[in-house]
Amino acid sequence: MGSYVFYGAWNPLFLPLIWISTLTDWFVGARIAALEDRAAKWRVLLVSLTVNLGLLGFFKYGGFILKNAGSALAPFGFPSDYPFPDIILPVGISFYTFQTLSYSLDIYRGTGRPWRSLLDYSLYVAFFPQLVAGPIVRAFYFLPQLLNPTKVRLNDVAWGGFLFLLGLFEKVALADGIFAPAADGVFDGPGVPGTVQAWCGTLAFTGQIFCDFAGYSTCAIGIARCFGFRLPVNFRMPYAAAGFSDFWKRWHVSLSTWLRDYLYISLGGNRKGPWRTLGNILITMLLGGLWHGASWTFVAWGGLHGLFLILERAVKKVVPPDSFWRGPWMTVPLGLATFVAVAAAWVFFRARSFDRAFEILGSLLGLGGPATLAALPPVSAGLVWAAVLIILMTHGVMRNRDLETAAAKTPWWGRSLVIAGMILAMILFSGEDRAFIYFQF
Repeated sequence: MGSYVFYGAWNPLFLPLIWISTLTDWFVGARIAALEDRAAKWRVLLVSLTVNLGLLGFFKYGGFILKNAGSALAPFGFPSDYPFPDIILPVGISFYTFQTLSYSLDIYRGTGRPWRSLLDYSLYVAFFPQLVAGPIVRAFYFLPQLLNPTKVRLNDVAWGGFLFLLGLFEKVALADGIFAPAADGVFDGPGVPGTVQAWCGTLAFTGQIFCDFAGYSTCAIGIARCFGFRLPVNFRMPYAAAGFSDFWKRWHVSLSTWLRDYLYISLGGNRKGPWRTLGNILITMLLGGLWHGASWTFVAWGGLHGLFLILERAVKKVVPPDSFWRGPWMTVPLGLATFVAVAAAWVFFRARSFDRAFEILGSLLGLGGPATLAALPPVSAGLVWAAVLIILMTHGVMRNRDLETAAAKTPWWGRSLVIAGMILAMILFSGEDRAFIYFQF
């Protein structure tokens, strides 16, 4: 009930959407398990896919589809300036839709059994810490934790509180205080940025999107830990990735593994030959980009990452020895090359139009026109470069380490200094009050 109150505090009119998804997959899962015929199971699963993806499609992509259909039909005499209705996007619908689908899909695939308690299942779908922006938790990762009464332990509260503070620091001090003003100034400012400005704005958003989203995920994991629940890690030092496949093992892990298990493998994965594999990679990444928002720039961002992954596979076939790619002498240059490419791809994610995206990309390459954008304040630009460098160094050092283990090995005075530093940074660098970026997804 508390989770429903939490969600309904934003807009109680959207609570029925969660109830519809919850009840649909609850009954679909039970029905699938009761059937023997594979075709009959598939027909029942289609009910879940239709209801969940139908709701997601209407609220998230309804206006997008109507506008693009109007543009496509304009040459045939249909009005292209038809006033399309504004459809409010329910917060968190992309996340809880994928959660409820995972329940039915796992039962259909035979990796899970129907859960006996509807109350437990309802809590899983609506669990408030990660309800509105993830991580996307699998049903059979969370539900077994409800078999025994949760016990709140002092160690869990202490670690959960630290994670919450860390996430708040990433959001308040880094994402909002340091990175957002520079990113907004370059991407939304009038005029063409110079090369240095373009890189500063791009790196600012590269830092902002990580600190904003990882900050929320860390807060959610911390709050859940305080209540005695474990949520999966959603970010594993992604800016230390050496290669694009490695990046997607570290960035938004709950989404990338969801797309891998339920979409890529369902399409055939790498079992249907090399060309089909490449097509499956591209389709998965294009749909992953579209999941992020109803805009062709998001699709372009996903497609670009698909091309990165395809190119990486091609290069590894030309230079096949794994030892070459895994050697320590390649980690740093591969990591830097991956980071630069990932940062450049973020331009499509952030830009409000393709024109602006290509304008900034041209400036990144030194091919833009004369700079007409007002210069960023030197202090702001300096903070961006310094913060990005610190993030890269931190990710590099922690690349193969677990945060909790590293914290346990740190002396108490070291942990105290870190906590004091984060609190001080939040006081000194707190920016405008901004919603989490992924609330709109």
